[in-house]
Amino acid sequence: MTFLLIIVATVFVGLISLAGIVFSIAKVNLQKVTFYSLSLASGTMLGTAFLHLLPESLVTNPKNALPLTCAGVLIFFILEKFLIWRHCHLHQHHEDFARPTAAKMILVGDSIHNFIDGIIIASSFMAGRDVGITVTTAIVLHEIPQELSDFGVLIHGGYTVRNALLFNLLSGGCALIGATLAYFFLASIPVLQTYFLPLAAGGFLYIALADLIPQLHGNLNFRQTLEQILLLTLGIILIVILKNGR
Repeated sequence: MTFLLIIVATVFVGLISLAGIVFSIAKVNLQKVTFYSLSLASGTMLGTAFLHLLPESLVTNPKNALPLTCAGVLIFFILEKFLIWRHCHLHQHHEDFARPTAAKMILVGDSIHNFIDGIIIASSFMAGRDVGITVTTAIVLHEIPQELSDFGVLIHGGYTVRNALLFNLLSGGCALIGATLAYFFLASIPVLQTYFLPLAAGGFLYIALADLIPQLHGNLNFRQTLEQILLLTLGIILIVILKNGR
């Protein structure tokens, strides 16, 4: 049953790669969708780290939970530096890096990113269904603005809509590979599960605090600022509801 939940969750996360084409066909304002989803994703990432992953880590591996969380922040920083992850960099203009080479690098970085997402999803479901659902929710909300941004990069990099969609789907499929490998590996060495959760907590904290929240700052009017605050708070409340609703 746990493996089935992991597969369903990772497939769902992989399908988020269709977000760009879906919103384009629906003629939705992509910039506005990304503006709102960034705030919501920031709240869910923070809530998941502080209310689910860290408490669970402190119970299952109290001695190493905080050092591993710190290590998770460092690892995700290094990954972003050397693997060129693209976490919804809205304040960059696509034209600045929308060359074919850059588009290919986006696909490589996203594939690795999705592979790691799959590992995190698998380890979280193996810690408990409620933890898995919460982590998957946070990843989905984080993936939406990222996939919208990446879709634009691929199009500007010379890819047709069809090819951009295909390669995004293939990249998303790496989450399934990561989840499957992680499930069987962690099942054979259960103690490692207690090490993956705090690492994931550190990763979520890094993404929220170093990657997403800085993008919420800018020349915004009072209404836009209030909307950001409300959505960020709503993201945290959503995690509280998921935690207490188990």
